[in-house]
Amino acid sequence: MFELDSRLVQDTLVVGDFPLCRLLLMNDANYPWFILVPRREEVSELFQLSEDDQRQLWQEATSLAERLKDLFAADKMNVATLGNVVSQLHVHVIVRHKTDPAWPAPVWGKLPARAYRPEEIQRIVAKLRLTLTDRFTFAPGWGTD
Repeated sequence: MFELDSRLVQDTLVVGDFPLCRLLLMNDANYPWFILVPRREEVSELFQLSEDDQRQLWQEATSLAERLKDLFAADKMNVATLGNVVSQLHVHVIVRHKTDPAWPAPVWGKLPARAYRPEEIQRIVAKLRLTLTDRFTFAPGWGTD
């Protein structure tokens, strides 16, 4: 049975599900930072996914990055899989602006995380609802249940 790594549970908010991946929002208001986690058991590397799942993951990651770039007027999108701290396979999709506090360096460890305020989360959800319409299901508690 699929289960999120405890560190992801601690550090993120569940947004919902694409056909393959759970979409998470990193609870760090310094950056619009999203994470895709394939809903597969005990997968830590891309090559452990079936070829179909690899294609689906790439489709979901690139589609999400394109939509977020437009929604948040990004200067650059960072898309990466690392897994050095959280071994469960996950893909970071981070909106970057030349004015963000870490630019041009990576976001990791630059600033302490700043938890989202409820009104900030609602603004993000409203933006996501404009574009995540096909083949995406929002998690309970995101405004339509």
